[in-house]
Amino acid sequence: APAHAVAAEGARVTLMGRYMRREILASVAFVLVGFLALFAFFDFINELDDIGRGGYKLQHALAFVGLGLPSRIYELMPIAALIGTIYALAQFASHSEFTAMRAAGLGRRRALGAILAVGVWMAIGTAVVGELLTPPAEKIAQNVRLSAIGATVAGEFRSGLWIKDTLKDADGNVQRMRFVNIGELMPDTTLRSVRVFEFDRDFRLVELLSAARGRFVPPQSWDLENAEQTLFEPVRVADNAVALRALRSLVPRRAWVSELTPDIVGVLMLAPERMSAWNLAQYVEHLRDNQQRSDRYEIALWKKLVYPLAVVVMMILALPFAYLQARAGGIGYKVFAGIMLGVAFHFLNGLFSHLGLLNTWPAWLAACVPSVVALALAMAMLAWVDRAH
Repeated sequence: APAHAVAAEGARVTLMGRYMRREILASVAFVLVGFLALFAFFDFINELDDIGRGGYKLQHALAFVGLGLPSRIYELMPIAALIGTIYALAQFASHSEFTAMRAAGLGRRRALGAILAVGVWMAIGTAVVGELLTPPAEKIAQNVRLSAIGATVAGEFRSGLWIKDTLKDADGNVQRMRFVNIGELMPDTTLRSVRVFEFDRDFRLVELLSAARGRFVPPQSWDLENAEQTLFEPVRVADNAVALRALRSLVPRRAWVSELTPDIVGVLMLAPERMSAWNLAQYVEHLRDNQQRSDRYEIALWKKLVYPLAVVVMMILALPFAYLQARAGGIGYKVFAGIMLGVAFHFLNGLFSHLGLLNTWPAWLAACVPSVVALALAMAMLAWVDRAH
C-alpha cells in the first residue's frame, strides 16, 4: 500500500508539473506576442519619417521591422518570462488551483523544479535566437534600409572610419603596423576611398596606399581597384645624412593582405548588443592584438553569455507570487508588480553596462550584477514565503 501511495503521489506531481509547464508556456507566449506587436508598431512609426527618402518605400519599412523581430524576441524574453509566469501562477492562486496542488503534494521544491524545466529550455531558445537568428536578420535589415535609402555607414570622423591593423610573422611578432582609413562602408561591406598608412616596428612610414574601391577576396585578401601606392625608402645623401625617397606607382588592381575581414569591418554596421558571441569574441581579440580598448565589446560579449540565464532567474522571481493569496492583491496587481520588476531589471541591466564602461569594471562583473541581484531578490522572497507559510 505505501508503494502504491508513493507511485500515485509521483504520478499526481508529474501531472501537475506538466499542467503548470503548459500554462506557463502559453502565458509567456501570449505576453511575448503582445510585446512584439507593441514594439513592432513603435518601430514602424519610427520608420515612417524615412519613407520616400531615396528609394525607401512602405515595403522596405515593413521588411526592416519584420527583420528586427528576432532582436526584439531576444531583448524581451526575460521580461515576457517574468510577466507570463506571474500571470499563470496568479491565475492558479485566484482559482485556488495552487492550494489544491500543494495539498496534493506539490511542494515548493517541486514547483521550482517544474518552473526550472520550462526556464532552461526557454533560456536555450533565447540563446539560439540571439546567436543564430538576430545577427544575420539585423545585418539583412540594415542592408535593406541602407540600400533603399542609398546611404552608407557613417564614420566617427569627417574623414570616415579609422581602424588599426597589424601584420605579424609566423611567430606572432609584429612586423608592420597599419592605420586604415575607410571613406565609406557600403551595406555589402565593400569599401570606398581606402587609405592605408603602413609603419615599421620603429614607427617609420614605409608605405602609403590609396584606392578608390576595395572588395574582399577570401580568405585574407582585399582586391583594391585603381590603387596608388607610394613607397618610402631611406637613402644616403650628402654628409652621409639619411633622407626618404618616395616611389609612386599606379596599378589598376592591387591585392592587399590583412587580418581585417568583412566580419570585423561589418561590426561597424551593428550595435554590439545585436552581434553574435562569435563575432564579438573575434573583434575583441582583434582590438587586443592592436592594443586598443575593447571594454564595450567585452561587456557585450559577457552579456551575450549571461543574458539567456536571466530568463531562468526571472521565472524563479515569479514563483513567490503564487503563494500570495487573493487578499494580497488580484491578478492585475501581481501582473503590474511583475511589469515593474521587469522594467527595473531592464534598466538595471543597461545601467550597469554603462557604469562598467565608465569605471572600467571587469566585463563579467558589469554583465552579471543585474542577474545576481534579481536572483538574490528571488531567493529572499522565497525565504519570506517559507516563513509566512
